[in-house]
Amino acid sequence: MLNIDELKFNSRGLIPAVVTDASTKQVLMLAYMNRESLEISMKEGRTCFWSRSRKELWRKGETSGNVQHIVDITADCDRDTLLISVNKEGPACHLGTESCFNDKVFIGDQQEPFSADGLYKLLEGRKQELPEGSYTTYLFQKGLDKILKKVGEESTEVIIAGKAGDKAETVYEIADLMYHVMVLMVEMGISVDDIRKELASRHVIDHKVKQEKMTHENG
Repeated sequence: MLNIDELKFNSRGLIPAVVTDASTKQVLMLAYMNRESLEISMKEGRTCFWSRSRKELWRKGETSGNVQHIVDITADCDRDTLLISVNKEGPACHLGTESCFNDKVFIGDQQEPFSADGLYKLLEGRKQELPEGSYTTYLFQKGLDKILKKVGEESTEVIIAGKAGDKAETVYEIADLMYHVMVLMVEMGISVDDIRKELASRHVIDHKVKQEKMTHENG
């Protein structure tokens, strides 16, 4: 574990801190810390920065409620920049967006890798714009009953493929099921983050159960 004394603060006693979402790996914001704010962050387990404009400490979410709970803090190879992984409550940006990084300067010819968040945003766009000829548009226009019917049908297809032991077909059907489940999520206003939080809560419960079982067996 790196000692705080090994970090390289600049001439103003500051070190840049890049904050990322622990779940999505999305870059949320860039802020600055001095030694005191870093120590407070480590002690309280939530981000505290140094405001260069106000010349004072500020705890993220102190007034907005958009707190960032720290998972870990990592220094770069030169030890003059910090990468802070967090679980956040609410948007990171003061403008109300999830990230402070929203205005693209350049778009290359490389395709973005697939992500559940990316698919969700695409489906949200389809629901808002309802482009003609889109299968997703068709589902949203037909409504909840049709979407639920498709989820049921795709679930059955997964079971059939899995029972047959056909890996390739099972992968194909699971992809279909995931797509339709995400259409259902968008229709019902259930975010990917809602699902992550639910799974995370089950992980904690499972971890506790395992610990209790081990304690009982060893006792």
